[in-house]
Amino acid sequence: LVSGSDDFTLFLWDPVNSKNSVQRMTGHQQPVNHIQYSPDGKYIISASFDKSLKLWDGFDGKFIATFRGHVGPVYQVAWSADSRLLVSGSKDSTLKVWDIKMKKLMFDLPGHADEVYTVDWSPDGQKVVSGSKDRYLRIWTVSYTHLRAHETGRNLVCRLLLEKKK
Repeated sequence: LVSGSDDFTLFLWDPVNSKNSVQRMTGHQQPVNHIQYSPDGKYIISASFDKSLKLWDGFDGKFIATFRGHVGPVYQVAWSADSRLLVSGSKDSTLKVWDIKMKKLMFDLPGHADEVYTVDWSPDGQKVVSGSKDRYLRIWTVSYTHLRAHETGRNLVCRLLLEKKK
């Protein structure tokens, strides 16, 4: 279990075995907005109003890397099913796809005209979906060499969820 807060910290917990936190995770300079474990459980990613993402070890909470590139607060993140890629959505109206192994930006996805509130990754790893204050829902086809965008809708999109395969 991981918690993040407005005091810029995260805590790793093992509530089955202790009422105390296992690790205090520091480094963000503004409140933590979103946290998510990678599907394989090896990593934790945190997104912050400080415009950065931080990668942590999923087992002991140790800091691994910082991802910088957004020029506005990062609202939400989503992992690819194979835990190799990560997508982030930001107030700066962009999505960014990050390569976890190389610890660097893979794709910058401009295209929204306003803040990107929500992102998710399809179970097959082929598509990223984003929802924005610009009232567009965009579906991005992603490969390791290129991407393509499709847009739908004209309603404010605050959250979305793609169905995961059972």
